[in-house]
Amino acid sequence: MLTVQNLSKYYGDRSILQDVSLHIPQGEIYGLLGPNGAGKTTIINIICNLIQPDRGTVKIDGELIGDATKSLIGIAPQDNLLYKGLTCWENLEFFATLYGLRGEARTKQVRSCLEAVNLVDRSHSLVGVLSGGMVRRMNMAIALVHHPKLVILDEPTTGLDIEARYEIWELIGQLRAQGTTLLLTTHMLEEAERLCQTIGILKNGHLLVEGDLAKLRQVIPAEEIVFMRTTAEKNAIERARELGFTERHYGNDLAFWLPEHKTLVELVNLFDGISIDSISIQPIRLEHIYIEITQAAQPV
Repeated sequence: MLTVQNLSKYYGDRSILQDVSLHIPQGEIYGLLGPNGAGKTTIINIICNLIQPDRGTVKIDGELIGDATKSLIGIAPQDNLLYKGLTCWENLEFFATLYGLRGEARTKQVRSCLEAVNLVDRSHSLVGVLSGGMVRRMNMAIALVHHPKLVILDEPTTGLDIEARYEIWELIGQLRAQGTTLLLTTHMLEEAERLCQTIGILKNGHLLVEGDLAKLRQVIPAEEIVFMRTTAEKNAIERARELGFTERHYGNDLAFWLPEHKTLVELVNLFDGISIDSISIQPIRLEHIYIEITQAAQPV
């Protein structure tokens, strides 16, 4: 559905994107991750034909981006598009009109979008009185109003409470089940891990890695990670190295990569003689992979 090939963008001597390629098949959710300034917004702007790349191509449904592809894209930006002084219905009617929908076709599509985001009962409520979660759902409804083949969601759950976040996650899953292709940017790694079939990690304009979670987990050659709190950290690290464990610090947490599964009892015995305040075993998560890749900052 979306193919980006060898995309590069410069502002003067500053490189914003460098030879970025990615592909999103029909009906998949692609998570584009990276720190602020990595180039995510620039990629979105190029896909939407708002700025031109210096090199590379973007195709949507096999067609090079241009005026003809604008109707193929729906975007829900981080900053909401909605007019607070209009009702939900009026907002959708306005944007549907911009895409050329008229009469019964427009009415049918507005109703369909409100149903899709579960806001039919708020059709005649002013957007200004909606909760944050409802506003985000309405923003997504705007992105869907013209039946796009590709939907771009830029930080769709930033600032939402957990209940509203789950509502958005459920809606995204429903869109995928209906065959919609989605490009998702997020700083919430749990969100990407839960929703995305493919994940790309971008830093300083370079796509460092792209793949499903199984591929990304190969970055960390371990079965599990053990987290330990101890007042004898130096001794614990020395013992871990003797055992062939790789140590890492995740924030203030000391961790070791386990090349094979160990029980807590086995681990405590392996660190016999070292004072341990607490110890736990966790699976390898996207957050650990993300830190490893972005700190190394080398393409995988």
